[in-house]
Amino acid sequence: MSRVLDAVLYLCRAGCQWRNLPAGYPPWTAVYYYFARWQRTGLWQQLNTVVNALDRLAQGREACPALLCADSQSVRLAPRIHEHRGTDGGKWVNGRKRQILVDTGGRIWAAHVHAANGHDSAAVALLPHRPWWGWRLRAVLTDNGYRGRFAQHLAGFGVRHELASKPPSQRGFIPVAQRWVVERTFAWLTGFRRLAIDYEYTPASHVAWLLLANISLCLNRSL
Repeated sequence: MSRVLDAVLYLCRAGCQWRNLPAGYPPWTAVYYYFARWQRTGLWQQLNTVVNALDRLAQGREACPALLCADSQSVRLAPRIHEHRGTDGGKWVNGRKRQILVDTGGRIWAAHVHAANGHDSAAVALLPHRPWWGWRLRAVLTDNGYRGRFAQHLAGFGVRHELASKPPSQRGFIPVAQRWVVERTFAWLTGFRRLAIDYEYTPASHVAWLLLANISLCLNRSL
């Protein structure tokens, strides 16, 4: 199974097609079978949570975060795919939007992918139910796009929703306290060619690759 995981992490980093998996790894059909199976059973999410907790402990922090930050990024979708496609009117990106929830260290704890024309309030899917790692969670920082359903969902968990935006009078790029860590995570993801363009027929598969990229980053820090 370790070789299967190695193969999946290689695919995430290199971005090659399944059939072009190098000969040193298990057959691509076997690798794809386990990738899809573990996606359906939620194993990637469970593994991501454990790796995040171990990475935090290795840095002398509590295993579970008390503060999280949410933001979105629109990404182009492969031309042959038409499902869950939309155009982000603000950025003129035709494809999908990925929402991520990260701690102050930039680790991805949850991800959600939907059509790019969807509102940021769709990030409510990041917390369909309070996960076990949320017991310390006290606040989530977002921009104005996450007011409404997302804020109400957090309130149901007893978690504060805090807006972190630059003053309206300021123009240009202004790094906002704490929330810049989300942009840093998006920058880290550019090192994974599988995520440069959304090649997946289903948003769930793209979520799996986001989690695998985060797992890879955490494992690299421990080496």
